[in-house]
Amino acid sequence: MYDIVIIGAGVSGCAIARELSRYRAKVCVVEKYEDVCCGTSKANSAIVHAGFDAEAGSLMAKLNVRGNEMMEPLAGELDFPFLRNGSLVTMYQEEDRPNLVKLYENGLANGVKGMKILGQQELHAMEPNIAPQAAAALYAPTGGIVCPFGLTIALAENAFTNGVEFRFNTEVQKLQPVKGGWSLTTSTGTMTAKYVVNAAGVYADVFNNMVSKVKIHITPRRGNYCLLDKSTGGFVKHTIFQLPGKYGKGVLVSPTVHGNTIVGPTAVDIADRDGTNTTAEELSELTEKAGRMVRGLPIRQVITSFAGLRAHEEHHEFVIGEVPDAPGFINCAGIESPGLTSSPAIGKMVADLLCNKMGLEPDPDFSGVRKGILDPKKLSHEEYQKLIREKPAYGNMICRCEMITEGEILDAIHRPLGAKSLDGVKRRTRAGMGRCQAGFCSPRTMEILARELGVSQEKITKCGGASGLIVGTNKDSL
Repeated sequence: MYDIVIIGAGVSGCAIARELSRYRAKVCVVEKYEDVCCGTSKANSAIVHAGFDAEAGSLMAKLNVRGNEMMEPLAGELDFPFLRNGSLVTMYQEEDRPNLVKLYENGLANGVKGMKILGQQELHAMEPNIAPQAAAALYAPTGGIVCPFGLTIALAENAFTNGVEFRFNTEVQKLQPVKGGWSLTTSTGTMTAKYVVNAAGVYADVFNNMVSKVKIHITPRRGNYCLLDKSTGGFVKHTIFQLPGKYGKGVLVSPTVHGNTIVGPTAVDIADRDGTNTTAEELSELTEKAGRMVRGLPIRQVITSFAGLRAHEEHHEFVIGEVPDAPGFINCAGIESPGLTSSPAIGKMVADLLCNKMGLEPDPDFSGVRKGILDPKKLSHEEYQKLIREKPAYGNMICRCEMITEGEILDAIHRPLGAKSLDGVKRRTRAGMGRCQAGFCSPRTMEILARELGVSQEKITKCGGASGLIVGTNKDSL
């Protein structure tokens, strides 16, 4: 029997796992996909929100601000990209000023530091490409940007090296209370746990409603995005929002920590919990809205579009805590935006709850430090030449767009919870994320994966499951 089983290896589940790894407990994370960060956590705006828009006094507001404060030191400990670039909520009509002031006052009530309302002249000096009609903006210097893959993978790797078990390709199908805990029927067998943490994203209501008479309802809210080439990386410096509307913060234009520009998202409520397809209508909508926010939007520099799902709880609030009529079942549900920002605080809140209930003892061997994949681009010429002499794989360029070497891909495969698919390598190294979108490097990456994993290339997938890439060939040649 496990002490704790966490359902879901997204950013919330991995943050909880990392915090629990500080204690002496037998913890397992179960994930239906082949890797961490395969759901909402991989397809979002990559924004660390300041915390001015969540309703004052709500759990969402508290965890947003606390998570924002925790992100920078966490990035130092776990070595993932984070930049506090600041955010701007822009106003285009004078009649909207009361709403901008209200947002500022809400931010003050939430404890957001350093905010101020900028006039037109100051706003345009800060962002020369802002639309001419932009009249004012709420500036929040604590806003930031992060790599969502880097954050989630870092949390998971650190949890794993501190003793947390991860089971992938394992879908939880049924939950039943048993003496002393819970029985989980999964696609790979049955497991038992004293406590279950429900961090299942858009499926979290399914598990809650399986065990409790107090029902919750989560609607998948789809958002389409466009990612622009790195040649646009300096187009804006801050994350630029519109005033929030019925469906949230609306379309944004923002730099990314890797030097691209991101535009999105749309917001459409759908029934399909796996409906991550893009649509022409939504992409056209976000292009039009973003084009009204900034002038000269370089939309022709799009290198990819994608869609993600937000787990929208009907009351727009995080649902975190033990379910009253299901002892030992802990909800971590409704984690939509600002869930990425809040994840460090969510992890601590849930871990503290379990620690208090279970009387967990600190693990004296816990190490909160993790080092990411070596990036040769950050080395001096002399250091890089020395590295190539010692490890020639770092001199073999695989992804030309992102300048990713074989050495980095080998590290991604063999490090804790290593990559097993093309997308696994992509999330860890960015090989395949550049201008050609893996058109050049995929075959070479597949060769490396097959060689290092000891399988034929036929077995290598894009993202696990039935996403095989080689069909209709002479299998013996592979």
